[in-house]
Amino acid sequence: MKRLNSIKINHAKGTAECAAVPFPVPSYVKIPMSMNMGAPCIPLVKKGDTVLVGQKIGDTDAFFSAPVHSSVSGTVRDVSDYRLVSGIVCKAVEIDTDAEQTMAEFTPPVINDKDSFLKAVRESGACGLGGAGFPTHIKLNPKTEIDTLIINAAECEPYITSDYRQMLERPENVLGGIRLIMKYLSIPKTILAIENNKPAAIEEFRKLTENDPSVEVFALPSRYPQGAEKVIIHSTTGRVVMEGQLPSDQKVIVMNVSTAAFIYKYTETGMPLIRRRLTVEGSAVRKPQNVIAPVGTLISDILKFCDTDMESIKKLITGGPMMGTCLITPETPVTKTSNSILALSEYKEPVTSACIRCGSCIRACPLKLMPTEMEKSYKRRDVEALCRLKVTLCMNCGSCTYVCPANRRLAETNQLAKALIPRK
Repeated sequence: MKRLNSIKINHAKGTAECAAVPFPVPSYVKIPMSMNMGAPCIPLVKKGDTVLVGQKIGDTDAFFSAPVHSSVSGTVRDVSDYRLVSGIVCKAVEIDTDAEQTMAEFTPPVINDKDSFLKAVRESGACGLGGAGFPTHIKLNPKTEIDTLIINAAECEPYITSDYRQMLERPENVLGGIRLIMKYLSIPKTILAIENNKPAAIEEFRKLTENDPSVEVFALPSRYPQGAEKVIIHSTTGRVVMEGQLPSDQKVIVMNVSTAAFIYKYTETGMPLIRRRLTVEGSAVRKPQNVIAPVGTLISDILKFCDTDMESIKKLITGGPMMGTCLITPETPVTKTSNSILALSEYKEPVTSACIRCGSCIRACPLKLMPTEMEKSYKRRDVEALCRLKVTLCMNCGSCTYVCPANRRLAETNQLAKALIPRK
């Protein structure tokens, strides 16, 4: 099977052997009502209300969404407007914690069939924990028959090791989630895809599944971007997700490994998605580590917990350096999709020069797109040309920008260009 184009990067997995530590209950949290793709939730609490751990504090009747739960117990300080990094404004519930972490009353969901399973997944607040934030109950309810579940454990971005720690620390949750999904969606086969720079995880899961032929542990090449959805589907099955298609059109569902683990834990305990395992790394961080933090915890509090030199930070990123998002302020809350915080003290803005037509970006693109031509078409606002160049196929992996000797902002331009294409 021919491999897609990829690039070699320094993975810098310095926290790979750092077991995740619980973050102390913060004195204050800010929980946005929009933490996944789709419609934002409507707050179910108001200023002055008492809330408990696991209590639902936001929901909506919109189909494409997932509810939000409190990660702490305490008193609602305010329900305020909050501007997301995307620029969109939603509501956020601000809570002063009481340090007691009093639990709401909840029990494991009763699951008898596919419908009750999907209902439980929605009530859990689950969404894609790899960063995209696609509501999980929708992903698990495709219109086509599925023959393969792919568990994305590539974690191909530099620095991030939160998924790796999930696999080593709670492998039983990962396999439990896989088997639940296979059972209630009648999927006969699972491929657990792990990059081959994680031999301990590969060995552990091969040992755990040696008597289960329905689960294949697949060692991916350690090349970026193996974790991109279209790439991991091709690498593991040889199938190609065409323009305008979903993975389900190729009879595949792709799910992040931590999402699968959470689903199992929720069915065992009834505790909704209120905590995140995330990596804290970067040259400004004196004690890089993995932490498990309540959703809504301010990133500034987590950085201080990791003994970060706050004054030296020149670039702050949530997610990885290739596809992550730059933050304006560390007073930004951790959300469901937060898997990493990178605080860099050594950063110099690259100087952009003219394209030298070397073709490096084309050779690096996994989907063989032409970033230079798309850049020109975007500048002309030529929507017809952008469609012809298939700009909507761009995964925004950043490979083109990474290899460009002229430091052109190709991936950023592609993302802006996609916004010009009319939605069907």
